[in-house]
Order: sequence, then structure tokens, then C-alpha cells
Amino acid sequence: MAWQNNTAQLCGMVDAAGVFSHRSRGVDYYSFPLLTRRLSGAADRLNVTLPGPMLPQLPPAGWRLTVRGEVRSFNNRSGEGSRLLLYVYAQELLPAEDEDRNEIELAGTICRDPTWRRTPMGREICDLMLAVPRRYGRGDYLPCIAWGRNAQEAAQWKQGRPVRLTGRFQSRNYIKVTETGSIQRTAYEISITSFLPEA
Repeated sequence: MAWQNNTAQLCGMVDAAGVFSHRSRGVDYYSFPLLTRRLSGAADRLNVTLPGPMLPQLPPAGWRLTVRGEVRSFNNRSGEGSRLLLYVYAQELLPAEDEDRNEIELAGTICRDPTWRRTPMGREICDLMLAVPRRYGRGDYLPCIAWGRNAQEAAQWKQGRPVRLTGRFQSRNYIKVTETGSIQRTAYEISITSFLPEA
């Protein structure tokens, strides 16, 4: 696939049937979870959304599938769950590959200064928020995370810097403490594999 500013290629197992998500400009959209395994054996349960005309191409739960599309974000104003929701918008559904796959390529602009820190285990980590333009003047805001040397490099950057990167779309469970108790939630982010030279 030729380089664009936002490409996602996933291969994994369909974890549930597609369900109605929303309707936009006369088109119904459906969503389903796709499980992709990392080399460590841990699994990411990723949200995939597709337009209704593609729904007959979706195999049953338990079957493997390859998805090509884009990573997109949605600002959740319902008050429930994370405020920024990430998902893969499917543009193609293809036969499954032999191995699980999770490859993301993005080109965008850092929309706030990166945040560097160390984990309790001493690993360097840096959080970035990347604004990736879409057609018709729209855009997606995608949280990205860099480790080690990539974190050191990203920590030197400022808001407004253009960035091209490769990575993986991953899920991460965490506990949110509220006034009424603790709630388990899932965060989604792009784990950066490498930064690429600007075109």
C-alpha cells in the first residue's frame, strides 16, 4: 500500500458480530472488535467500524480477518467512558494472513508539547498527541506513546512540529478512581515503532 498520511493494516480474529454504531449522511455504520496478538502473546482488542454495504463481507465471530483502513478518533460527549475514542475505519476486508498483523503509518502535526517521564520500572516514555488531517477539512487527534530512544527524541520537540511515524494500534486497561469507587476502563493509543524522515 502506498504511503498516505493515515494507513492501518490489521489481521486477527473477529471477537464478536458487527452491531449498529451510528448513521451518517444516509449511511448506516457498524462496529466489531478485532483481536490481534503481539509477539509477547498479549492481545489487543481493537474497535473496527465499517459502512453498512461492507457488512456482508464480515465473517462470523471466531474467524480470522485482514482489515485495511485508517485510525480515526471520535470525541465522546456522552459522559460515559473515555472522552476520546479511537477506532479503525475499515476501507477493505480481505482474507486473513497467516500471522497476526498490526501496522500503522501516520503523518501529522504535534498539537501540544510532548510529555516525558519514567515508568516505575525506570523506562523512559513520552506521550504525544498527533493531529492527522482528513479530507474535507476534518482531522483526527491520535494519542501516541514513544519508548526509550524514541522517547528521548520526541521529548525535544514542540507543538507544531510535523511528524511521520510507524507503530501499532494498542489497547491498555487501567483503573479510574471516582467518587463512587474504582472503574476499569480501556485506553487506546499508537505505540510508536519508529520515526521516519519527512517526505
